[in-house]
Amino acid sequence: MKAWKIDKIALSYSPMNKQPHNPFILAIKAYNLTVEIHHHSAYQIVLSDDAPFISTIRGQLCEQIYGFIIKPQVPHFCVAEKGALNVLNIEPYSGIGLYLSGLFPRDKDHIVFKSTSEAKAFFQADTPDIYAFINALLSKLPEVKQDERVDILVNYIKANYFEQNITPQTFADMVFLSPSRLAALFKKQTGSSLSKYLLWTRLRQVIYLALTDKDRSLTDIAYDTGFYDLPQLNKYMYEMFGMPPKALKHNSDLIQLY
Repeated sequence: MKAWKIDKIALSYSPMNKQPHNPFILAIKAYNLTVEIHHHSAYQIVLSDDAPFISTIRGQLCEQIYGFIIKPQVPHFCVAEKGALNVLNIEPYSGIGLYLSGLFPRDKDHIVFKSTSEAKAFFQADTPDIYAFINALLSKLPEVKQDERVDILVNYIKANYFEQNITPQTFADMVFLSPSRLAALFKKQTGSSLSKYLLWTRLRQVIYLALTDKDRSLTDIAYDTGFYDLPQLNKYMYEMFGMPPKALKHNSDLIQLY
């Protein structure tokens, strides 16, 4: 990654009547973005606010585009020397990730938008802004009555994500279910697993600290967010987002945080 200037980072988005806390969407807004070729486990949606940009996706050059959506593990890079890019990263096995998987035509692993109106129509958003796109995605999820046992675990993770000794049995003991029955319940409610929920919660906090606490070392951030060490944190950051935390800490200028 060569040049990052981060303007906004949305660490959560919770419209009414949806899950009260959904860590499976990570959104950033970046200016003057040049990213070297990379790939990652998350679905990614990239949308320009104003100016067209250039991207290469799986070796295919895409010029003068306003956005794209790619499946996990698709090699790509972007060059946006003007304007701003909104980047949404989404856990592939969350409810939204599973919904996105059904939007791709057969044998396609990416979709390119030549205009903001194309993106707006594709996601069935009211307006071509990032919050409208997120809201449109969440509106496609089935209404699920949150199980109180899932609420207990979600609240526990929010308060204790930094603990390193959290195990599946930890969660099972809290709600008096076997680990297998609890795993099935949580997956039914969120589409994903407790371990992924915990991981995304930790990674979001890592990104927050890397962008806002320039004096804290990445090693300390790793320990403070529940990772065993910096190599483990680097591994998960690369796997999920295709970048190391130092790319944000040392090359980003945070302007506003939501």
